[in-house]
Amino acid sequence: MKNRTIIIKVLAALLALSLLVSFAGCKSGGETADVQKLVEEIAVDYGTYGDEAKDRINTLLKELSAADANTGARWSEIMKIWTSADLGKPLNYGVLPDGLPDSDELCIVVLGFQLNPDGTMKDELIERLKVALASANKYPKAYIVCAGGGTAAENESASEAGEMAKWLAEQGVDKKRIIVEDNSVTTAQNAIFTYDILTSLYPSVKKLAVVSSDYHIATGELLFRAESIIRANVPGNEKLEVVSNAAWQAPSGTLSAMFQAGALIELSGDVETAFEIYYDNYDIHELPPLG
Repeated sequence: MKNRTIIIKVLAALLALSLLVSFAGCKSGGETADVQKLVEEIAVDYGTYGDEAKDRINTLLKELSAADANTGARWSEIMKIWTSADLGKPLNYGVLPDGLPDSDELCIVVLGFQLNPDGTMKDELIERLKVALASANKYPKAYIVCAGGGTAAENESASEAGEMAKWLAEQGVDKKRIIVEDNSVTTAQNAIFTYDILTSLYPSVKKLAVVSSDYHIATGELLFRAESIIRANVPGNEKLEVVSNAAWQAPSGTLSAMFQAGALIELSGDVETAFEIYYDNYDIHELPPLG
C-alpha cells in the first residue's frame, strides 16, 4: 500500500505540467469537476458494458458538450475511435507495411515492457525490439522513440527506454535517430511524454507507427490518438497522427476495455482513479516506488 501511494503521488506530479495544456479548454470551479466526472463516467461505462452502454454514453456525451463544448467534441472523437471495429487493425506482424513516408515525417514508437528486477530486458521486450529493428531498417529516415521508464525493482539506474536504445544502437541503428522517453511507467504516460518530446523537439514528425506486442497495439493506438485529440487546439487539427503498426505475435496476453478506460482516465488527468482501475484489474504491484 505504501508503494502504491508513492507511485500515485509521483505520477501526479510528473503529469501536472503536461495536463495543464490538456485542460486549456475546460472551465473553472465546480463546472470543471462536473466535466471530469462526465468524462470518467463515459470511460467506465464503456469499459464495463461495451456496446450495451451505447445509448447511455451518447446521453453523457450530450451532457458533456452542454457543460463544455470543446471537451465534448474531443471526447466524442475519442469515443468514435475506441468503439470502432477498426481500432488496431490491420495488425502488421514482424515489420511495418509498405507505403509509409520514407522521411523524418515518420516516427516509430516502440512501447516498453517491465524490466527484470536487475534491469535487464525480458524476452517480450526484446521481441518487440526485433520488430522495431526490422521496421527501422525498412524506413531508414524515420525516427525511433523508445518509451518506458524505470521499472526494475532492484536497479534504480535502469530504464526500459535506456535499455531499448542501447540494444538498437548495438544492432547498428544510428543513435541520432533514437529518441529516449524514460519517464513513463504506463502506456498513457508513454503517449503523454512522447507527445511532449516530439512536438517540442522534433517538428518534422507528423506520423506515428506503434510497435508492441499484438495484444497491446489497439491500446497503444487508442491512447496516442486520444492524446493528440486532447492536445489539439481544436478537434481535427491534431499535430500527430497514428498511421500504422507493427506487432510481435505474443503467445498470450490481453488488455481489457476496462484497462483502456483507466488509461483514458489517466490521460484526462485523474491519476489516482486510473491506478485504482489498474490495481483492480491487473497485477502491477511489482512496480517499484518512484523517487
